[in-house]
Amino acid sequence: MLMSILNVFFVLIAIAMIALILMQRGAGAQAGSGFGGGASATVFGAQGSSNFLSKATKWLAIAFFAITLFMAWHATHSAQPGAAQQDLGVMSQAPAAPAPAGDLAVPAAPSPAVPSAPAQPADTTPAQTQSQPPAQTQPVPQGD
Repeated sequence: MLMSILNVFFVLIAIAMIALILMQRGAGAQAGSGFGGGASATVFGAQGSSNFLSKATKWLAIAFFAITLFMAWHATHSAQPGAAQQDLGVMSQAPAAPAPAGDLAVPAAPSPAVPSAPAQPADTTPAQTQSQPPAQTQPVPQGD
């Protein structure tokens, strides 16, 4: 109940911050007139850098960060240990793959020390094909 109320306030504060930030005039808007017109003594204008919009934005930002930190703290302290390992979500409905039998197990990769035999086409018999011995390589002598 508390977290749903905080989520509503969180979204409302975020929308209000976006609206207030977009309504404010940028600091550079008055800077151009300040250098040529002489009407402004500061870069941020004659009225100062703090008006209602900037003060409201500041307090909304403080509330936004406070709610964010509280929600993060609450989520870490209310989490149950081991729940992430038990909850598989969609994958909990998938059947487990059967383990292969001991005699039928296929190795993942052939050993590099044992050369592999060439594959035979399915429609020929072993008597029709000639087996070739594995190619042996000789070390190449290095010249001085």
